[in-house]
Amino acid sequence: MDKFTTLTGIAAPMPLINIDTDMIIPKVFLKTIKRSGLGVNLFDEMRYNADGSENPDFVLNKPQYRDTEILVAGDNFGCGSSREHAPWAIKDFGIKCVISTSFADIFFNNCFKNGILPIVLPQEQVDLLMKDAEKGENARMTVDLDAQEITTSDGEVISFEVDAFKKHCLLNGLDDIGLTMEKAAAIDTFEAQAAQARPWV
Repeated sequence: MDKFTTLTGIAAPMPLINIDTDMIIPKVFLKTIKRSGLGVNLFDEMRYNADGSENPDFVLNKPQYRDTEILVAGDNFGCGSSREHAPWAIKDFGIKCVISTSFADIFFNNCFKNGILPIVLPQEQVDLLMKDAEKGENARMTVDLDAQEITTSDGEVISFEVDAFKKHCLLNGLDDIGLTMEKAAAIDTFEAQAAQARPWV
């Protein structure tokens, strides 16, 4: 998993509330177990018309937001089913940070496991960032995980809270496998001792 340290990028405004995981990645695309290739179908039912053409009114289809890396979203983002394909699709599109007033618990935790930083802020601060994101590609935000700060395009700084363990994992690019491999030496020692004590196993 890539390390998340400091991100400076385009932020897209998506003020819709209760964006569920089926809106993020519809169930028809859940047949794969690969984490790549899902970005093209992110927000599929909102992004595309019935004939498969792009909906020009959808925010991520607008020229100034095609390279979005930060999403400023409405309340209760990621509700619905627990599908891990939702953060997979978000990450594959190129979005590395989602900011909202609240997230569904399972989606929130799945973000950290997939290298995405979900940030919870009070409504007034989300409103400020939403307004900043509406400026388009010339208004780039910076998210500094180590300092736990967001800097708007105008230089205003907003602090955010993040769990210390989850922060450690993102800063060091550690998913569940990476965390296990940090203990590789201890695991090898245990296995060697177990093999000596129980050679018949």
